[in-house]
Amino acid sequence: MILTVTLNTALDLTYGVPELVPHASHRVSDMSERPGGKGLNVARVLSALGHETAVTGFAGGSTGAVLRELLAGLPSQDADTKAENGATPAAAPITDALVTVAGNTRRTIAVVDRATGDTTQLNEPGPLVNADEWTALLGRYEELLTGADAVALCGSLPPGIHVGAYAELVRLARTAGVPVLLDTSGEPLRRGIAARPDLIKPNADELARLTGSREPLRATRDARRRGAHGVVASLGPDGMLAVTPDGVWQASPPAKVLGNPTGAGDSAVAGLLSGLVEGLSWPDRLRRAVALSTATVLSPTAGDFDRAAYEELLPRVGIEEHSTAA
Repeated sequence: MILTVTLNTALDLTYGVPELVPHASHRVSDMSERPGGKGLNVARVLSALGHETAVTGFAGGSTGAVLRELLAGLPSQDADTKAENGATPAAAPITDALVTVAGNTRRTIAVVDRATGDTTQLNEPGPLVNADEWTALLGRYEELLTGADAVALCGSLPPGIHVGAYAELVRLARTAGVPVLLDTSGEPLRRGIAARPDLIKPNADELARLTGSREPLRATRDARRRGAHGVVASLGPDGMLAVTPDGVWQASPPAKVLGNPTGAGDSAVAGLLSGLVEGLSWPDRLRRAVALSTATVLSPTAGDFDRAAYEELLPRVGIEEHSTAA
């Protein structure tokens, strides 16, 4: 089982409009809602890849109730679709291990301009989490670690959670002997990396804020020196750069694509985690991560990945090995 932690879960609402015009009224052409937050997005992709997952974090209020109802339906919906076309195996189960809080789960609203593919994102801050709710989460997390093959700690912190929360969760995973991937930003990333996670996955902007450098290889190596066992940097359309104890590689998609990048980084995390659990080499983990990320950009629904595109892209992802000399 792969465990994902989303402290600031969300109900993701996506509105499609023919064209987004500032200061104008719009008629929505299509709309979707789904359980969201980075770790839940990761779990959804892992499930589609056939990996059993458990999700924990916080959910509360009427929005949290809708999120959990949608989450409960995800594997069975995917399984029905795949059984009909016979192309891929049924999705693996997603176990809801979320902790109930008094506050209302946030909503994130994505408005997609169908003419250009551009997305405008509105993110609410999330519920205020109190000390007792945080203690309950820690207890649930430690229980789940006993059955986990790997864990991903993903996303922002809701109000009320201390800035060193991810560092605390990293240390608990390391004590339990469970490989841990950290995907966050800002001060939570800075604190978390000092706890020595097995892997971090910043994007280019997050990496620059962490290290002060915008040169990808220098910044990625600097991030690793700060405590992470390995660093995989998302470079947007240029792919991913990995600095690991086993070597340094850059993986690039076969061509730049246009589309909605929402959730692309989460799909990349799912690719890295599934590759870790399956014992794939670093080049193969990176191929999977880049192919999934690119296929997510190509999907018409934010946060989904286009399976046909993924399978076509996977063997075409380019891998370049760099010198390990600093």
